[in-house]
Amino acid sequence: MNLSDVIETLIEERGLDKDAVVSAVCQGVQAAFVKRFPEVNLSVIFNRHSGEVEVFANKIAVYSVQDPDKEISLRKARIINPKAEVDEIVAVPFEHKIGRIEISLAKQLVASKIRDLELAAIYRDFKDKKGAIISGIIHKKERGGFAVKVGENMAFLPMENSIPQEALKVGRPVKALLKDVLPVARQDYQLILDRASADFVRGLLELEIPEIFEGIVEIKKIVRVAGYKTKAIVASNNSDIDPVGTCVGVGGGRIKPILKELGQEKIDLIEQTESLDVLVKNSLKPAEIDKVEIVDDRKAFVWLDQDQRSLAIGKMGQNIMLASRLVGLEIQLQDLVSNQSEEAVIS
Repeated sequence: MNLSDVIETLIEERGLDKDAVVSAVCQGVQAAFVKRFPEVNLSVIFNRHSGEVEVFANKIAVYSVQDPDKEISLRKARIINPKAEVDEIVAVPFEHKIGRIEISLAKQLVASKIRDLELAAIYRDFKDKKGAIISGIIHKKERGGFAVKVGENMAFLPMENSIPQEALKVGRPVKALLKDVLPVARQDYQLILDRASADFVRGLLELEIPEIFEGIVEIKKIVRVAGYKTKAIVASNNSDIDPVGTCVGVGGGRIKPILKELGQEKIDLIEQTESLDVLVKNSLKPAEIDKVEIVDDRKAFVWLDQDQRSLAIGKMGQNIMLASRLVGLEIQLQDLVSNQSEEAVIS
């Protein structure tokens, strides 16, 4: 396989620009020759017909040669270029060879430049996809996260961006939010994924529910505790369309693929309403609320039966905390019988 074949393989398999690959190869070879022959003004070109790199010494045409490394007689210069004149630069084929050390250096330099081209290509291909949901396959578990194969590229899903208690196995298909696209690799990765944010669930809803993607149904606000629950306020721009029912689908057909992707996590969808009292009431589902009183647009007093308190509070207080974040109010629970209270502060 000659160099031309190697270059074509790089272009086809890695999607690199041909001119950029050729330039990288020439620069690497030139740097190696310059290291071995620093006193010579060298240039390197790629001969597309022969598929080989050619090295030239750039010499000045003179009547009488004083420095053979930098000068060439006019007579010899005109053998190469019949129109050559005195003081003109002539590219003379360089016949000297480099040793194993310089060849090794050339390989390293070319590999480094090709790697830079690959990084630039990945950044170019994915920068406009930042914030979108992408699909991949769990490739391997690493310290601090998972390597995920996305097409021909590798992405990284940090442990802190994973759903708690989630069992991700090698070979498993997975969806994730493309959280960041780095111009320079960080620990070998440019594509950083996320499955723990509220934006990931927002992206899944947009992906699975056409009305959300088309803007007929809007997600007004979404909050999440990954692995436990997501709460979202949804609104319809069409009076004939029920936003919650549209998202859930007949028999839960639309929401089920999203729930499957999230594992054991639940999703509470709440219809947008002008009544803040009703919004607070619905935000605390699955608890049944008897009465809501809003004070100074900062705090909501909520009355409910004793047997509904644990549902309203949720595991480790997470349900009431999510409701508080969703409506933007402190929520204080009031027991209908004993008048005991429980607070959740916006976070």
